[in-house]
Amino acid sequence: MRVINRFQKIVGFDRSMALASSALTTLVPLSVLLGAVFVHYDAAEGIIRRYNLTGAGATAVSSLFSPAEGTSTSVGIFGVVFLTISVLSFTRAAQRLFEQAWELKPLSVRNTRNGLWWILTLGGYAVVTTLLSALLGGDALGLAALVCEVLVTAAFLVWSGWILSAKRISWPDLLPFGVTGAVLTAAYSLGATIYMPHLFNSSVARYGVVGAVFAMISALFAAMLVLVASAALGREVRDELSRIRHGHRPSDREVRRQWASVVEQTRSQWRTTRGQASHHQIKDSNH
Repeated sequence: MRVINRFQKIVGFDRSMALASSALTTLVPLSVLLGAVFVHYDAAEGIIRRYNLTGAGATAVSSLFSPAEGTSTSVGIFGVVFLTISVLSFTRAAQRLFEQAWELKPLSVRNTRNGLWWILTLGGYAVVTTLLSALLGGDALGLAALVCEVLVTAAFLVWSGWILSAKRISWPDLLPFGVTGAVLTAAYSLGATIYMPHLFNSSVARYGVVGAVFAMISALFAAMLVLVASAALGREVRDELSRIRHGHRPSDREVRRQWASVVEQTRSQWRTTRGQASHHQIKDSNH
């Protein structure tokens, strides 16, 4: 109940969509730029190989990350400014997740330096997991690579919470988040390996190349939802372990109060959603 309540407090679904949107507007132009600077770097090929994409899905991903033939891959001042703003927006979106989950005072742009360090670490994490997938992903589902990635992911998530919170959250307090996040991320990765080819191919068949963008935002939303849920779960596991160490146990009244709070928030969100749906139906019928 506390995990659900924590997830609702940080507005989990909205936070996941904000992170996914920021990630998309950051990772796509950054991947194109890296491909222009480093000859051997190919983001499209990495995605195709990671998720075993074939046919129209693989072609759409290649088109999305590749500049048009005959065009220059140089980056102007406006492009650099846009990319910088996108990167910093993504880091602040991730930073707000930890600040909300651990109820910290927002730092906003004052934590920019740590945000840039985190982006560099994110790039290193992507390189390591890609190498693990290439070296150990020989079987159909890449289970050997997944097992090794769990440890790397746990360390990266703990580091992420520590650096993005400006070191206000200690490593031991972040350990439950790192472990749960790594396990849930591995489960998501396994499911994505199975479902992603179908998602890309069906989206591309329906919408063309832009379908690859829809598929990517869907995949990113699912990944960020796992991250947000892991933050809520990790925070509550940490608090529960602290209560156990101190011999504290919630009373039956407290349990009922928490349950009533969760039910009331769920009902409130349902009423809001139903009201919005009814409003749209009335508006469409008038048109």
